[in-house]
Amino acid sequence: MSVIQVQGLRSLKGEIKIQGSKNAVLPMMAAAVLHKGTTVIHNVPRIQDVFCMLGILEHIGCICTFDGHSLTIDASTVTQAEIPEEYIKSMRSSIMLSGPLLGRTGNAVTSFPGGCSIGERPIDLHLSAFRKLGAVIEEKGDKLVASANRLMGADIYFPFPSVGATENALMAAVYAQGVTVIHGAAKEPEIITLCEFLNNMGAKIHGTGTSRLAVTGVKALWDSEFTVAGDRIVAGTYLMAVMAAEGNIVIQGIRPGHLTAALYLAEKMGAEIKWYESQLEVSMRGRPDCMDVMTEPYPGFPTDLQSQLMAVMASSKGMGRLKETIFEGRFGTAKELRKLGADIIIEEKRAVIRGLYPLKGNRVIATDLRGGAALVVAGLASEGVTEIHECHHIERGYEDICRDLSSLGAAIRGLE
Repeated sequence: MSVIQVQGLRSLKGEIKIQGSKNAVLPMMAAAVLHKGTTVIHNVPRIQDVFCMLGILEHIGCICTFDGHSLTIDASTVTQAEIPEEYIKSMRSSIMLSGPLLGRTGNAVTSFPGGCSIGERPIDLHLSAFRKLGAVIEEKGDKLVASANRLMGADIYFPFPSVGATENALMAAVYAQGVTVIHGAAKEPEIITLCEFLNNMGAKIHGTGTSRLAVTGVKALWDSEFTVAGDRIVAGTYLMAVMAAEGNIVIQGIRPGHLTAALYLAEKMGAEIKWYESQLEVSMRGRPDCMDVMTEPYPGFPTDLQSQLMAVMASSKGMGRLKETIFEGRFGTAKELRKLGADIIIEEKRAVIRGLYPLKGNRVIATDLRGGAALVVAGLASEGVTEIHECHHIERGYEDICRDLSSLGAAIRGLE
């Protein structure tokens, strides 16, 4: 799907079941490499990043079966530790295979990762963690080579709670001799899920949900099954969609506690929200109020919802400010929102937004995953047709955003 067309100004109504979490399943797929056996993962989203990770796993020797939303990975036949450059350049998540490969084989060959164009995403913290565990890191041309005869438990200190670095350190430490303690670890729900997943395989990780994770090395893991939780960022995107379009929807298959910051903000902006154990009911009548918001590591407002929130604020009442503290390049969507009539001024790491409703449909270009979703959200609040190009970015993280929003009453369709 290369183009999405949205006919705006239609309210949303109905129920939607959220797909499995992209940011949870990708590290789980990587972690499966640690086990010389079979791992089964359920509720796996059929998105491009998952298929890309499957390609990498098969390249290094895994046998994978993807049936519906259940994925079986047999990693007993892993034969190499080098990740092909074409995968690395297209998906940043490929870097998280370095930890499992290093832990299992003593080697990992990769290069600087790609993915979305949303600013610098240094991997220094990943490499620093590997060095602490005893690995030698060499830069050979455009390749990074990590090697170790035997990883040894160590104290790892992160100056910033990096999700990716925490995941890589956890996975590399599973087979390390002794105890590894990660200080300043990220606390995102996806980190908790990875810890639960690894422990389910036989790892020994303590401190789950805190900034201090202790990993006692083991000699082997065992076969296991695990079910992925609903994607909190997809759920948050559809929360933003109903705020932009107005209406009443029920979001099913998620853990509302994983979206606390976004839900509290939505209520402050005027949404009515009812929380249940595994679903949310969201009502939006009238235009939202702009707010001052800052992205932060979990449990703060997630950077992965910043672009979608910008789209909502652009079609809201009043003036608000968005400060981005995680990825400095994530204001790229502002340029495209301006094509729809949005009044947005970028001041270094802050966007000043003056709400205007309705926006005006136009031709826009998705430049990254969440920015593309934000343009869909903006299209719902736009008069006329909004035509979004380069939608392959959106397919990296959303199974079928057109199907989902159509089921809620949006006039939206995908074109090849």
